[in-house]
Amino acid sequence: MPEKTVPRLGIRDLTLIALFTALTAVCAWISVPVPAPFVQFTMQTFAVFAVLLVLGGKRGTYAVTAYLLLGAVGAPVFSNFRGGLGVLLGTTGGYILGFFFQALLYWWMTAKLGEALRVKIAASVLGLALCYAFGTAWYLVLYAQAGNPMGLMTALGYCVFPFVIPDLLKLALAALLARRIEKYVQ
Repeated sequence: MPEKTVPRLGIRDLTLIALFTALTAVCAWISVPVPAPFVQFTMQTFAVFAVLLVLGGKRGTYAVTAYLLLGAVGAPVFSNFRGGLGVLLGTTGGYILGFFFQALLYWWMTAKLGEALRVKIAASVLGLALCYAFGTAWYLVLYAQAGNPMGLMTALGYCVFPFVIPDLLKLALAALLARRIEKYVQ
């Protein structure tokens, strides 16, 4: 029986993954500080949208994963030049980890439904909703464990509602950018 070969990533793929991993870190550093318990406004979500829309599901998921791993080992790739497991395991770390699930959903949807723009946009919006859901659940659990239980609507008011419109604008900007540069990346 012939052996199946797994398509490998080439140097171009690895370079693009590294470039977009770095872009995500730079975008995370662009932030508007807000007092706790609110979640900070950053350009991370723009970067995740751009990564997925430009690189596609597979390479985009690899770039998001590389970003998370860099942060987990302590590289200062998260907002305010922070890194380490403490950030990922903190109250807002669920939103950062949610990027991984967002990327997986995007990869799955585009693999199953195709690469049409409407599919990519739908996958991005549903991925963002999944990221919000995972991050909010994480946030609620950690606040409850710290002895400060919070209601769902309060958590959504701190962590989701203020971000919906800005994040959709970031998606629109990322989609415009992706359409402009996708011919150079393919």
